[in-house]
Amino acid sequence: MIGPIALPSVVRQRAESLGPAGIEWLRGLPTQVIDLERRWQLTVGELLTGGTAAYVARAVTAAGDDVVLKIAVPDPEFARQVRTLEKAAGRGYVELLEADIGRGAVLMEALGPSLDDLDWSPDRQIEAMCNLLTEAWKVAPDRDVTDSDGPFDKASSLHAFLSRLRDAVDAPCNPEVIRMALEFAERRAGAFDSARCVVVHGDPAPTNTLRVLSPRVGAPGGVVFVDPDGFLGDPEYDLGVILRGWCPQLLAGDAQAVTQHYCEILAGHSGLDAQAIWEWGFVERVSTGLFCLSLGASELGLPFLVTAEMLI
Repeated sequence: MIGPIALPSVVRQRAESLGPAGIEWLRGLPTQVIDLERRWQLTVGELLTGGTAAYVARAVTAAGDDVVLKIAVPDPEFARQVRTLEKAAGRGYVELLEADIGRGAVLMEALGPSLDDLDWSPDRQIEAMCNLLTEAWKVAPDRDVTDSDGPFDKASSLHAFLSRLRDAVDAPCNPEVIRMALEFAERRAGAFDSARCVVVHGDPAPTNTLRVLSPRVGAPGGVVFVDPDGFLGDPEYDLGVILRGWCPQLLAGDAQAVTQHYCEILAGHSGLDAQAIWEWGFVERVSTGLFCLSLGASELGLPFLVTAEMLI
């Protein structure tokens, strides 16, 4: 009998939160790994941590090349993520080598450490991600998409998401935090313009921005993104996701001033609207905190809510 595979607790919790489909994914994961080793002629090695929704491990091909194997928890949007990487062809993103959409599996080029693990200042990290988005946003949208794959009003979706979590999670923060997040989400929804949409990454965080092993085309600053959501959306949304983080920096100083400084960097490098970036960042900060709490990951979620309260 094949034994279970060690997973980061947050990945296991994410799978379990999906109910029967997630439980079945956990049970079948060891067999999946072995089957993919045989199919793609791999030797799977060290488990990689840091992600929240997939089994990710280093591997070596039969030819001796270092690669990375990823098997995602059940996700109806996985096919779109793969399609984004295919269309990017390494421009702004990790290079995709193989994919099995039915299994939720991809094989990708090996990369170095994430920005989260490099000794870069927050300013330098933010500038690098902002410059990289300029490259990633060049990915062309599908021309034969269905209505469900068209421009996505992320703000309305987040408004509904926040409303559900507000009632489902006992949030240890000032109710004004959630009220303001809902107000900003409503404002962003009102400003939605499908004509401005680009193929956004969806989660351009330092943990999703990794060094390439050697300089190459499509990796400005020597970094690329992994794990794109790849939906057509407001470009300021991606910048707001970048702004959402930096909890240690906000907790250590003047949260308002620090966040404003980061927002100015993002707006200055992109030429996009600072107020929209600020509002998206706040909505993402609050929704991320509540979502982590809903998974039982309070250690991850609480800093987002504490810093959000410092910004109202």
